[in-house]
Amino acid sequence: MTDPASYRPKAGEIPDAPGVYRFSDPSGRVIYVGKAKSLRSRLANYFADLTTLHPRTATMVTTASKVEWTVVTTEVEALSLEYSWIKEFDPRFNVKYRDDKSYPYLAVTMAEEFPRVQVMRGAKRPGTRYFGPYSHAWAIRETVDLLLRVFPIRSCSAGVFKRARASDRPCLLGYIDKCSAPCVGRITPEAHRELAEDFCNFMAGDTGTFVRRLEREMRTAAADLDFERAARLRDDLAALQRVVEKNAVVLPDATDTDVFALALDELEVSVQVFHVRGGRIRGQRGWVSERVEDLDEAELVERLLLQVYGDGGADVPREVLVPHLPGDHAELTTWLAERRGAKVALRVPVRGDKKALADTVRTNAEGALALHKVRRAGDLTSRSRALEDLTRELELPVSPLRIECIDISTTQGSHQVGSLVVFEDGLPRKSDYRSFVVRGENGEGARDDTAAMHEVVTRRFARMRAERERAATPGIDPETGRPQRFAYAPNLLVVDGGPPQVAAAARALEELGIDDVALVGLAKRLEEVWLPGEEFPIVLPRTSEGLYLLQRIRDEAHRFAISHHRKRRGKAMTRSMLDDVPGLGPARQKALLAHFRSLKGLRAAGVEEIAQVSGIGPRLALTVHAALHTADAADAADSTNPAAVVLVDASPGAGEPSASRASAPGMLEK
Repeated sequence: MTDPASYRPKAGEIPDAPGVYRFSDPSGRVIYVGKAKSLRSRLANYFADLTTLHPRTATMVTTASKVEWTVVTTEVEALSLEYSWIKEFDPRFNVKYRDDKSYPYLAVTMAEEFPRVQVMRGAKRPGTRYFGPYSHAWAIRETVDLLLRVFPIRSCSAGVFKRARASDRPCLLGYIDKCSAPCVGRITPEAHRELAEDFCNFMAGDTGTFVRRLEREMRTAAADLDFERAARLRDDLAALQRVVEKNAVVLPDATDTDVFALALDELEVSVQVFHVRGGRIRGQRGWVSERVEDLDEAELVERLLLQVYGDGGADVPREVLVPHLPGDHAELTTWLAERRGAKVALRVPVRGDKKALADTVRTNAEGALALHKVRRAGDLTSRSRALEDLTRELELPVSPLRIECIDISTTQGSHQVGSLVVFEDGLPRKSDYRSFVVRGENGEGARDDTAAMHEVVTRRFARMRAERERAATPGIDPETGRPQRFAYAPNLLVVDGGPPQVAAAARALEELGIDDVALVGLAKRLEEVWLPGEEFPIVLPRTSEGLYLLQRIRDEAHRFAISHHRKRRGKAMTRSMLDDVPGLGPARQKALLAHFRSLKGLRAAGVEEIAQVSGIGPRLALTVHAALHTADAADAADSTNPAAVVLVDASPGAGEPSASRASAPGMLEK
């Protein structure tokens, strides 16, 4: 570990100008590259007190042993140089969006004498028109197979073309009319190039022109009684329509845009992009990358665009839609325009069809991240490594085969609930999940999260101790013979929070005399692991499978707590005052509301009217009437407006309450 003060430049040595800087380790390898509007201000941030830096940033500056910089004249130049250095040096502390595969494109080699349509991957070649990218190569081949009926251009390789020309015999596609056979002179180079141009125009979105042309030719052939040609044109038209249907219109016809979306957690970021050309989705790409830099979403978007469109990557469209605008989006827009050779709009969609499409892309990104987590968690090797990491880093006596996590959920102190989730062998055991309604000392909830945490931990382990004491056979209920869920002690207890929550849980365990359960807390902001009584947290490596497992357990506890909390809150919001009337169950409530149409109508009814409802006797009718009007009087007494005190007249003869407004002292009655 290097002391950053040993290589910190003097303040006067760093220019106050835009530029690009790079940190290198003792072996000379570049480990981080960044850009800044002011090199002096930005580099000063890296040499602050290590305790104030993000853990990833602190790791980077203590790994490095030298910092260098290059001054440029404009921020656009800084953007380009930063991208070039990241590509050249591949620094380990920079976020890199590594695509999991090279996506295929439909390509037409217009630079050749006889243009060829084919599937292409890799770097773009000059003189070739590209369409896509597509998710799968078979999708391109299906499209080409349909279009060759209408646009029979060459699709064979150079070797097949030369052999056919030498033998003066076309290949099979020439015999079945899916190639115009330029190899044997059935079509001139000029006519074949026109076919290729029509093919490209159709793929670029000009579908209506060719559909209308085929319809017109089909009608003409039918009018001339050339039914064989009309039938062939009908089949060609059906092929074009199937291609058009495969590419649903999502935006206006002239729209060319790429739509990006991100879904992220503390360790990883999922990227999805839809390529829309001519208003149709021509391709989709997605991948998951590690978050090795402490960057917010706007900065992640900037890095994403630099890597997607840099050096012969994807074609830059007229418009790029992103979830967040980078801080220096003007310079990024200029850089994109230079790449495209024309104006580019960089926007965040806020309404309409583009916003709806962006939401769809974001949903795909969230689904991809969730699927990535599930697959990673289901990997036996990863789970084993995670348990080994936790045993080593937390210095546990045994591997934490059973881990329990507790989380508290509340809304401004109301409807407090706690959740307990259980993971065994790195996988959730949902049958052992439990929910707790936090009561507090007075039965109305705990005073804060730490008190709630203390109560939930106490109740969970008090139950465990009670079950152990009354069981003759460990883990078996003596009355039912079934397993005792709470009789098993976890190897590791995780609480959601930092030192206060850990201290509350440790106090509860100590009061119960539980000393064989390891306890840690996971703080969400920096993913720090806190041990009881320790002044400083444990920072697990970013790539640690153990950290990933702790994070997944914490997130599952949070999800379970939120679900229970929402259920209780929703039930409280839909509660009726009839629920508090003794002897009035759901069926009778339904009968009353059906008879009087509303609670207001029921409140206005007399005891005799209520008693006429089926299933409501005189005594219950009197109870309902009294309960409704007692609630009205209580609401009036609680009013804070002295001029609006409601006096209820419950005279027996009237049968209906009447309200009058009493005047406050010093006020005139109207």
